[in-house]
Order: sequence, then C-alpha cells, then structure tokens
Amino acid sequence: MSTSDHSARPASLAVSVPDVPDDELETEELDPARIVAGEPVVTGKVLWEAEDGSQIRGIWQITPGVVTDTEADELFVVVSGRATIEIEGGATLEVGPGSACVLREGDKTTWTVHETLRKAYHINC
Repeated sequence: MSTSDHSARPASLAVSVPDVPDDELETEELDPARIVAGEPVVTGKVLWEAEDGSQIRGIWQITPGVVTDTEADELFVVVSGRATIEIEGGATLEVGPGSACVLREGDKTTWTVHETLRKAYHINC
C-alpha cells in the first residue's frame, strides 16, 4: 500500500484489495439480531477516514450466511465472492467480482452471501 497525506484532503493510496491477507482484517462485531441464517463473520480494514468522520474508505469482508442491515450512503466494488442483496421495497441485486454497487442511506437490506465476499468501499456518513 502506498499513501500520501495532504492534511484535510483524502490520502492518495493504492491497495491490491484481493491481496490484503485475512489476518490484516479486523473482526467487526455483528449484532446477533441481524443474523437470519448461518454463522457469518465480518472483518474489515479502514484505509482512510475523514477527520470529521463524514467519509470512510476501506475493505470489508463477510463469510457465507444471511444478514440484515440498514445502509449508509455507499459506493462499493466487489473484488471476490458472490451475494444477493435484497432492498426492502426495491431491487434485488446480484453482485460478484467486478460489480460496482450504490446503496442509499436508509436502505433496509437482506444480504444472502453465497461465497465469502470482499469489497472495497467508500461511505458518506
């Protein structure tokens, strides 16, 4: 990974997302009430966060299972794995390697993760 910090501006960086070892990802607590099926495990790594917390960029991974979520304003690209994302009252998205996806703040989703999914993301908080 290469970075360059210019104070208030986001850091310039380059990361080979598929090559970040699993042991460099930190386990993220998953509320048991959100688990619908299976025993999914969520891990991730923050690559950059705005000083005021308004934006965050990173890597996120989830193992197979079914979970619910209420989304933030997010753009992500799937680098590995597959999932079906059902948006309450909206579309059902099939995502896999190379899929770019936009989720809107407040979307209520159900994620059915078929194969461990890893994504690179940008969230506006």
